[in-house]
Amino acid sequence: MRFGRHMIIVGIVLICFGVIFQFQGRGQLGPESSFMYYNKDWISHGMIIIASGIIVSGFGMFLSRHKRT
Repeated sequence: MRFGRHMIIVGIVLICFGVIFQFQGRGQLGPESSFMYYNKDWISHGMIIIASGIIVSGFGMFLSRHKRT
């Protein structure tokens, strides 16, 4: 059960980083001197990181529930 909980936490952290990266790529967050600021590549990178976080969190939730039964 602990492994599933850790995976959920890692997934949530990935989702948060993905959101931050996406906003930086759009130029809505962060310093203008950042290499990610207004860089359109980071919008798609952020979306990929968000999707990865959702998958990791979902798998962690599956593991947490599967071990209980």
